[in-house]
This record gives sequence, C-alpha cells and structure tokens, in this order.
Amino acid sequence: MSSDSAVPLAGSPIIVGFGGAALDFLAVVAAFPKPDDKIRSTNLKVQGGGNAGNALTCAARLGLKPRIISKVANDIQGRAVLEELEADGVDTFFFVVSEEGCSPFSYVIIDSQAKTRTCIFTAGYPPMMPEDLSRDSLLSALDGARLVYFDGRMHETALLIAREAFCKNISILVDAERPREGLDELLTMTDYLVCAERFPQAWTEAASIPRAMVSILLKLPKLKFVIATLGENGSMMLEQCMDDGPQTEEMDVDRSFESLVRQKDDSIAKPTCIATHVTKFRAEGIGSVCGRLYVGTAEKIPPSELIDTNGAGDAFVGAVLYAICNNLSPEKMLPFASCVAAAKCKALGARSGLPRREDPCLASFYNRDPNQ
Repeated sequence: MSSDSAVPLAGSPIIVGFGGAALDFLAVVAAFPKPDDKIRSTNLKVQGGGNAGNALTCAARLGLKPRIISKVANDIQGRAVLEELEADGVDTFFFVVSEEGCSPFSYVIIDSQAKTRTCIFTAGYPPMMPEDLSRDSLLSALDGARLVYFDGRMHETALLIAREAFCKNISILVDAERPREGLDELLTMTDYLVCAERFPQAWTEAASIPRAMVSILLKLPKLKFVIATLGENGSMMLEQCMDDGPQTEEMDVDRSFESLVRQKDDSIAKPTCIATHVTKFRAEGIGSVCGRLYVGTAEKIPPSELIDTNGAGDAFVGAVLYAICNNLSPEKMLPFASCVAAAKCKALGARSGLPRREDPCLASFYNRDPNQ
C-alpha cells in the first residue's frame, strides 16, 4: 500500500469472493411502521443483494474481474441473482445451484424520514457445505487470483477456500460485521481486515475502537491493516509498519486518534484523509504496535440526495478490493472508498448507485492523463 498515484487503470486483476449472494425486496416507506400497523410503500424495487454479491459487483464496475463462489437454488430468485451478477461482469461459473430448496433473500424496509434501513434475512436452503465444492473447482477458481475476499458467512466452506489460498500465498481480505462461528481461524490467515464499527470492541473487549485496533494487530500479526467503517463519521485505519527502533515516537492510541479527529475540516464536502507518521501506538493494558493511524472522512451527502444506506459497507469493501489490487496508498484508498460508498447511497438498493470507473463522481481520483 505504498503508491501515491491516483487511481490507475485496473488492468483487470482477478479476485475471488466467497459469501452471500441473495435477492433483496426493497420497500420505501414514509416512516417505519409501529407494531400492527398497515402502511403503504412509496417505492418498491427487487434487486440482487448479499454482502459478497454486492462487494464483487462494485469491484467489477470499477474494473476488476471477480469470480464468486456461493450457492443458490434453481428457483426464480436464484436465477435472478445469477443473471444480475453476470450482467455486471461477475463470473458465476463457480456458483453451486441446488435443484431443491430455496435461494436466500431479504426484505429491506427503507425509512425515508429517518434515512435508515431494516433488513429481514431468510437464509437459503440447503446451505453450502465443503462437499459442494470439488478440489478441481476450487483450484480453478483460485487460478491467477490476486486476492480472495470473504464476508464471514458459511464458515466451513470459507475455511476450506482460505486454507488453499493461504497455501498458495494469495492475499486474503475479510469483511467482519460481527463475531461469527469459524471467524477466529479465518482471521489468522487474513492480510486485510475491514470491519463494521461495532466489531473491533465486540471481538477484543477493548474500551475504545483505537485500542481494539491495536489489540487486533497484536492478535493477528499477519495483518497489514485493519479498517473500521464509521458510517457518516467516515472510517479509521491502523496500518502495521516496521519498527524503526528507539527513535520511533511512542503515543497513546486514543490520544492520537482524537488529535486526528480535531484536524478534520468539516467545511470540506468531499472525502479526505488525515494520517500520523510512523508511531509506536500504546494501548493501556493491551500493549503497543508500530504503525500509522488514518482517519478518513465521509462525503457529506445533502439530505435531499440521501436515498438508501443499504449496502454502503459492501460498496466500501468493493472499492478497497480495487485499491489493494492497484497498490493505492491509504491516503488515496480511504477517500476513494468513501466516495464510492456515497454514490451508492444516492440510489435505492445496494447496487443501483454503484459507480462505474468512468462515473464523473470518481473523476477527481484519476491521473491527469485523460487516458488513465
């Protein structure tokens, strides 16, 4: 993550993703209903969903070549999931399609007044198991891959894929929403971790997110960085660096984070990034780690343009996958990912607003050369 260039052409790196792909039934309402209420929707949309499906769709629109491993049933929902992914350039060859059962789906209620979304998920059946994926198919899926991504679901099959990727020295990124069965072992093989705001403290029991991030890097020495997404407050990232020895300054990680937050310029609407120099960050009662701390701001979206936050985290992850494959520096990666997530929030559903590489909202990240 050392390049300071703007977003280059992707060169179509291959990535592999494993996790949820589903169908979302989205209903917009004026306000979230109370118990026993009967209300009418103001808008309705049926669209592909699922963390892995969304993140890989985002990556494909930005220029990567994603392959997805997942499972659906041979029903109307399953066929719709596959068709939509294929239309966006996601390779579905490694999907498992069950002749029986049902495909996963979600009911999503978008409150247009509070600007929130509530998801009711129904898991697919039968679930994907390791025996659904032959070794030949797995090796074929991983062939030529630059990066493998997991959303933390279906842990038995995820671990099978991760162990093979680990043996082949293929980098692994995990998106962690909350502690799940099998996640601890998966994280021991992980190079990059992107997590929801509540995950770091839930997983480490640390008193603050910055302290939790120090704890995560100490528990998982293979990690190159950990990012926590903070919604409208942007994101924070702790990157692991080489210790320069006695001359490396030592600082309390909470105070360093607070210092960065104070430096934010709230008058700037577009995403920005503020960073420390290489520092030995100390977390009381936990230990210390050498690295750089980053605070990324979120794009300020006018209320009239904020439509739906569903899938914003997946969009952020998809942009991070792109950034890693193109060696973007964290100072470029965090604003880029925030810009992509903001574009998603300006349309209904997890995918409608996902920008393509040529989208004007990303123009400021491109090199000066118009052909790049």
